[in-house]
Amino acid sequence: MSDPIEPQNTPTEAPVSDAPQAAPAAAAAAPGQAPAPQQRGGGRDSRGGGGGGQRRGGGGQRGGPRRDRGNDRDEGGVESSLVRIYRCAKVVKGGRTFSFGALVVAGDRQGNVGIGYGKANEVPMAVEKGTKDARRQMIKVPLKGNTIPHTVKGKCGASSVVLVPALPGTGVSAGKSVRPVLELAGITDILTKAYGSTSPKNLVKATIDALKRLQSREDVERDRGVKLSADTGAKVLAAV
Repeated sequence: MSDPIEPQNTPTEAPVSDAPQAAPAAAAAAPGQAPAPQQRGGGRDSRGGGGGGQRRGGGGQRGGPRRDRGNDRDEGGVESSLVRIYRCAKVVKGGRTFSFGALVVAGDRQGNVGIGYGKANEVPMAVEKGTKDARRQMIKVPLKGNTIPHTVKGKCGASSVVLVPALPGTGVSAGKSVRPVLELAGITDILTKAYGSTSPKNLVKATIDALKRLQSREDVERDRGVKLSADTGAKVLAAV
């Protein structure tokens, strides 16, 4: 009986793959160069929109451009001057809401002047309302050249203003609240003195009250029924 033949163990070859081998995790850097840093975050550049971006509101100044507070002249020759801006805060359920008030003087520098007050949620709208109100309330002021005919006193609340005529070349000696009223009325030479409260509203109203009390030579002659001489009041003006 013949012995069984044992199978021979022949080594099997490993299958050769056509795909290239994977590159090592950390590649060696070229001589003389530092290795490139690895990026973190996995695509964060897409969130930032190109990194950084612009500021809110277009990067402009807060509150917009500043409004010029100088005198504004319209086509009819009437100028307006902003005396004061008031801000009022109202507390509501969601926070505080602000409104603005503008005290404006308007005049044509030829004896016509008026004051107005406007309120709105924005400053430009408040100034526009105040200007319209001032033009509706303009009064006629009797002038004697570049000054007033006589000394007069006006009062409003706790404020009072005294206006004294002055010689040519004196200028307007007045505070920042009284000066716009006199200049827009066409007065270039005058002396003033304010008493009591320094509230701009009261001072402006007291100045208008004093201008309303002025009387020309014709008005005095008509009211008294007399004829005044040509040099009436000249000595008083010279003494000033």
